[in-house]
Amino acid sequence: MQNKLYFRNAQGKILWRTPVIAAAVLAISGALWFAYSSKTTAQASTNEKKLTEKDVVYELATADIASAEIKELSAQLPISGSLVPESQVTVRAKVSAEVAEAALQEGVAVLKGQLIARFTANDLHARLTTQEAAVDEAQAKLGLAQKNRLSNEALLKQNYISQNAYDTTHNGLELAQASLKSALSQKQVAQLALADTQVRSPLDGVISKRYVQPGEKVSPDTALYSIVNLSRLTLEAQVPASEIPRVKTGQKVLFHVDGYGGREFEGKVARINPATEVGSRSLMVYIAVDNADAALKGGMFAKGKLVLEKTAASTTVPLTAIRRVNGADVVYQIVNDLVKMQTVKLGLLSEDEGRVQIVQGLEAGAVVISARLDSVKAGSKVKMPSANAATKG
Repeated sequence: MQNKLYFRNAQGKILWRTPVIAAAVLAISGALWFAYSSKTTAQASTNEKKLTEKDVVYELATADIASAEIKELSAQLPISGSLVPESQVTVRAKVSAEVAEAALQEGVAVLKGQLIARFTANDLHARLTTQEAAVDEAQAKLGLAQKNRLSNEALLKQNYISQNAYDTTHNGLELAQASLKSALSQKQVAQLALADTQVRSPLDGVISKRYVQPGEKVSPDTALYSIVNLSRLTLEAQVPASEIPRVKTGQKVLFHVDGYGGREFEGKVARINPATEVGSRSLMVYIAVDNADAALKGGMFAKGKLVLEKTAASTTVPLTAIRRVNGADVVYQIVNDLVKMQTVKLGLLSEDEGRVQIVQGLEAGAVVISARLDSVKAGSKVKMPSANAATKG
């Protein structure tokens, strides 16, 4: 039989049990107190959060900030290529002869006009003597023809000879003159051939290759020596066709060559090939390089950068300081320990130097946040790094 929560008194009236009622009252009271306590705690937490957000101060490190600096910036294009002597020549024989002398070795410096090879010339001397004799003979015949013409001219005036006889004498004079011209020409050819037995350097330079040895027989067009002038070189570099519109003659090129440590060489764009290289979408750019000290040699490989554009000294900031907000370029500038969002107008961007030109909106010396701090926003309070920390950084 179930226990009942009530009982009857002597008069038969139903009475509730006191412990059960007390428990119910306590349960209701506890629920009300819990609800009130939860509401109060949530309200206090919200107020505390608002107070914390309002009064929080972000302490910055030296690496988090940067100053706007006055600097020159440049946009650069990586290039590489081989160095080729601007002046080089292969000296060739002009006569058929035997090499009598060819003593110069590779690496020897020569001057323009210096004797570098010599051929035997006995037969050429003989040929010149023959031509000189032919000239003498032609001159003698011309002298005789001139005398005959003068004599016949006087006879014609006295009607002692016919006009035909005089014309024949005159034609003989013209033939003698032509023979002398031919003889003189043949003599000149012989003189040139004799002169060609002594080979001279056509330019100042250095012997890069010797092709003949004394005693060898050569014929016209046989290679004797290769000579290069190292005072000016050409750096031949391939540039993608997409970059060619930015490349102009006169632009500066800075480059390095293996073996010279940190030495930096300089050149200027001299020419641009109008056609792409076979099998590629690149065009050859020719860069003139002064090499007065002959430090660079032909065939060396160079790597460097072509300066496409350069600014005057102007305000610049690190690229990491630039943010994009609502379609505008901005920086977070620190003014009186508060973060201020400042709109700026950008100029030249140099990825190589990691900086960007500020055309408008920021003065040199302004301090900006250069690190990506997601919690720091416009209006945030910040604490600048101490002087000691800045010094250590």
